[in-house]
Amino acid sequence: MKIYLDGQLVEKADAKISVFDHGLLYGDGIFEGIRIYDGNIFRLDEHLERFEFSAKALLLDLPWSRAEINQAICDTCRANGLRNGYIRLVVTRGVGDLGLSPSNCPRPSIIVIADTIALYPPEHYEVGLKIVTVPTRRTNPAALSPAIKSLNYLNNIMAKMEAQQYGALEAIMLNDQGLVAECTGDNVFIVRKGRIYTPSAQQGALKGITRDAIFDIVEDLQIPIEEHEMTRYDIWNADECFLTGTGAEVIPVVALDGRQIADGKPGSIFKQVLEAFHHRVRIEGTKL
Repeated sequence: MKIYLDGQLVEKADAKISVFDHGLLYGDGIFEGIRIYDGNIFRLDEHLERFEFSAKALLLDLPWSRAEINQAICDTCRANGLRNGYIRLVVTRGVGDLGLSPSNCPRPSIIVIADTIALYPPEHYEVGLKIVTVPTRRTNPAALSPAIKSLNYLNNIMAKMEAQQYGALEAIMLNDQGLVAECTGDNVFIVRKGRIYTPSAQQGALKGITRDAIFDIVEDLQIPIEEHEMTRYDIWNADECFLTGTGAEVIPVVALDGRQIADGKPGSIFKQVLEAFHHRVRIEGTKL
């Protein structure tokens, strides 16, 4: 496998960063997870725009243009013969000293990994997930904006570990008001009486690229959708529930906290959305 590291394609075993890189020492850096389908990198421009916004929020100056990063991603996919899979774009603050200040980090490092991914076993896309609510709360947006995809993912990792302790593959995370924010790595949607609802960024949800695609898809399908405050009660009593994310794509949920959702099977609106999503990802984006 070839890894793009600071302008060069190197073997996986040779892809190394310094122990003094602030991305390692403090989680100081940003990332994007991007999908490629049949040689089509889905919504690459949107991912790179969000990447730039995350960098700006962290006062992380990117010495590469969007076109240069685009090219690095495409080159890495070609070098690995990847036409279907997952791309991880990472920029660290770079090498510095043991102090917190990034002022002694003269240049960031850029990494592109192009590989395959499977977050959930395939059968769960047919029968649905049974998930739980975990104790770890989503970081308050007033403390750290959920729009920033930083390398410090400990909040989500703790929630994922708690989910696994309960025997679940994914979990609902609440905000400090007790409202549903998102899952450990996915956005959450419910269907109620023909309308789709999802938490807003103000509740702690990431404005996911796949989430945005769902808004476009349901508009084409003429299904009403809105951002709305959501509680666990709303999910327990929903007609349908599904999750979205770059890695997860679109996956149904059939139970939360031991409570079956509707008839315990993936719903008809989910199936419409999934079919439209599978079509869209192969025609919308950047061709290799």
